[in-house]
Amino acid sequence: MNKLRRPVIAGNWKMYKTRDEALQFIYAVNQEVPSRDLVESVVCANDVFLRDLVKRQGENIKIGAQNMHYAENGAFTGETSPLMLETTGVEYVIIGHSERRAMFNETDETVNLKAHAAIKHELTPIICVGESLEIREAGTTDQVVKNQVVKAYLNIDRNQALKTIIAYEPIWAIGTGKTATPEQAEETIKNIRGVMKDLYGADIANQVRILYGGSVNTKNVDSLLAQENIDGALVGGASLDAASYLTLVNAAKK
Repeated sequence: MNKLRRPVIAGNWKMYKTRDEALQFIYAVNQEVPSRDLVESVVCANDVFLRDLVKRQGENIKIGAQNMHYAENGAFTGETSPLMLETTGVEYVIIGHSERRAMFNETDETVNLKAHAAIKHELTPIICVGESLEIREAGTTDQVVKNQVVKAYLNIDRNQALKTIIAYEPIWAIGTGKTATPEQAEETIKNIRGVMKDLYGADIANQVRILYGGSVNTKNVDSLLAQENIDGALVGGASLDAASYLTLVNAAKK
């Protein structure tokens, strides 16, 4: 990690936890997470629990959503708008997660629309990019990920870009137990920072936080966070347990 960029540990609960389990978690970690001056500790939960969690969050932990529609309202049955999220009090939203892309037809174009909507409604978008195993083995990771970043940031200006977070998540490492080596993750994230430099200049590129996501756990988090360009993690399964989550956020504090 670069000490000039405040690290972020964002838990992604996906479709897990009941309301009671979610509240038990937030009560367990509220007073234990590091100061927000040191680490941005985030939990991205199901929409059903967002307001309950926001009402009970401590000053050093913040709640985010896992997805949203880009329209403020409309005939989109089952969707949640950025306006709705804004009124819950959440501060973050995950955009373009690989599961959304693969299972729910999310595209680079909708990722861009959602990023604009999030910024408009003062939500911090965690914009996900990443490659499949086939792309990795074909040696085209850098070009594919570059294209995803460029399309995600279309018509987003310099000041708006500073309000975003990027999460690099190789699809082949999500929920598989396989993790990109720290060196692989660092190489790709360094290249992403290079893309941001091309788009916005070195000053912006050096300030935008870029996280790694993909089977991050308490055993590998230290080696990942030791890399110069990795500014934190987007964490799935290891964020479900309070003790595990606290280990992760405290690793970022170091």
